[in-house]
Amino acid sequence: MKTDIEIAQEAKMLPIREVAAGLGLTEDDLDLYGKYKAKVTDELWDKVKDRPEGKLILVTAINPTPAGEGKTTITVGLGQAFGKLGKKAVIALREPSLGPCFGIKGGAAGGGYSQVVPMEDLNLHFTGDFHAITSANNLLAAMLDNHLQQGNTLRIDPKQIVWKRCLDMNDRALRNIVIGMGKKTDGVVREDHFIITVASEIMAILCLALNMDDLKARLGRIIVAYDYDGNPVTAEQLKAVGAMAALLKDALRPNLIQTLEHTPAIVHGGPFANIAHGCNSVRATKTALKLADYVITEAGFGADLGAEKFMDIKCRMSGLKPDAVVLVATVRALKYNGGVAKADLSTENVEALKKGIVNLEKHIENLQKFGVPVVVTLNQFVTDSDAELAFVKEFCESKGAEFALAKVWEHGGEGGVELANKVLETLEKKKSDFHVLYEDNLSICEKIERIAKEIYGAGSVTYDSAAKKAIQRIEALGFSNVPVCMAKNQYSLSDDQTKLGRPEGFNINIREAYISAGAGFVVAITGTIMTMPGLPKTPAAERIDVDEAGKITGLF
Repeated sequence: MKTDIEIAQEAKMLPIREVAAGLGLTEDDLDLYGKYKAKVTDELWDKVKDRPEGKLILVTAINPTPAGEGKTTITVGLGQAFGKLGKKAVIALREPSLGPCFGIKGGAAGGGYSQVVPMEDLNLHFTGDFHAITSANNLLAAMLDNHLQQGNTLRIDPKQIVWKRCLDMNDRALRNIVIGMGKKTDGVVREDHFIITVASEIMAILCLALNMDDLKARLGRIIVAYDYDGNPVTAEQLKAVGAMAALLKDALRPNLIQTLEHTPAIVHGGPFANIAHGCNSVRATKTALKLADYVITEAGFGADLGAEKFMDIKCRMSGLKPDAVVLVATVRALKYNGGVAKADLSTENVEALKKGIVNLEKHIENLQKFGVPVVVTLNQFVTDSDAELAFVKEFCESKGAEFALAKVWEHGGEGGVELANKVLETLEKKKSDFHVLYEDNLSICEKIERIAKEIYGAGSVTYDSAAKKAIQRIEALGFSNVPVCMAKNQYSLSDDQTKLGRPEGFNINIREAYISAGAGFVVAITGTIMTMPGLPKTPAAERIDVDEAGKITGLF
C-alpha cells in the first residue's frame, strides 16, 4: 500500500495558473510562488466582492481517537466529489503547523487519494505565513523588552507582562524561562514564556482581520502588559504596529493550491482548535464564497472545539452563516469510544458500537443547537461490517441527521459522490436557521458555563483564584461582551482526556483566563491544556528524511 506522501509525489499537478483559470482568475489576480502555489492579490477582493455567495459547508468530527477519523481527508474528498458531479467547488483549509508535523501526526494535507498538493511544501514552509506571524509576535516581544531596558516610560510592571514569545515547534523546555541574564546591557531579568505560533494572538488576528486597516487596528489593541497602576499597555503604545503589519503584509493574503484532482484549495491561517479558535481565515472563506457555488471548509478537532468556535467566534465576527455541517466519524473510532482496544477495532462488535455511539450522538445534538442541518458521514474502512454500517445509519437518521458513506481515502472524489449527493439534497430540502449559542451581553462566566454545560455536558464549572481574578479584571476593562475561546483537550468532551464516550455531570475547571483584545475574544484555559505542546517519546521527526535528489520521505 502506498503512503500518503508517495501518492502525493506521484500526482500530476496542473500549473496553478490553470487551476485559477477554472475560477475565472487571471495571472494578474495571482502572485506566483513557483509553478504550483500562489497568493491571491489584495485587488482580487474588490473585483469579486459584489458577486453572490456560494453555499458554505462546514466539516467537523467526533472527538479524535487513535483509531483516526480523517476529517481533512473527507473535506478534500468532498470537494473533489463536487467536481465529479460538475459542480463549481472550492476547499478552504488551514495551513499545517510544524509542531504536529514533527511531533505526533506527520503531515496534515488529507490522506490517500484525497489530498491537497504540493504536500511537502504545504507541510513545511509553504509560503512563509507562519514565519511572518512568528516574526511579528517576537518583534513585539523584543520591543517590549527594549522598552524596559531603555527607561520604561510606560511604567510597565515586569511582574505583569502577559505577552509571550512564540515558536512553531513543540518545545516544552521553552514554556517557562528566565531572560535578560548576563550583563546590564543584556536586558532586564524577568520570567518569560513561549507558546506555539498557532496559539499566538497574531495568528488569531490574521485569521479574523478583513483587510490591512482592520489588521492594524487589531494589532494595536493587543494588550502586552499592565503598568504599576494596573492599566493595560498595548502594542500601539509601544509603537510596534506599523512594523508588525509590514511583516504580515504578504501573510494576510490567502494561498491557492489544488487537490490531487485539481479542485482549487484556498489554504490560509492555522490556529489550533484545542488552544485557539481552530478555523482558517475569514478572508480565505469569504473569497472562496465569491469564487464558487460550494465552499467546503473545516474546523479543527471535534465539534465540541472547532465547530463551536467556528460558529461562536468566526461566524459571529464575520457574518458568515453555514448552510450545512458534515460530521465525520468512523466505525472504528466509535468502537474505541465503546471500550474496544485499538488492536481489536477491526473485529465486528455491534455491542461496543452501541456503547460508543453516544459520542456521535452528543455531537449531533450540539450541532443542531446552532440551527444548521447535519449530515453524518462514516469514513469507511474495509473492516466495517454491514451490520455496523446499518446500525450507524439507522441511529443517525433517528436523531434527525442525514447519513452517507464515504470512501474518499481509497477512491478520491469518486468515493465521495454518495456524500456529495446527500449534501446537495440536504442543501435543497433543509434551510439553515443558523444562530450562535450565546448572546454577547452575557457575562464571561455565563458564556463559559453555557459552553461547558450545553456543549461539553458538564454539571458544574469551577475557577482557580487566578482565573477568577483575571475574569474580574477583563470585565472591569470593558471586555465582557466578547466571545469565549475555550482551551480544552480534544480527546474527550470533558477536560479529562481519559473520559471517552459521553461523560455527563462532570466538573470543568478554569485554570487561567486572559483577554486577546486584538482578536476580540477571551481565552479560558481548562485542566492541564498547554499552549506550548511537547514532543512525544518517539517524535515523527525521527522518520523524516530527504535524499540527494531532494525527495522527502516520512511525512506519512
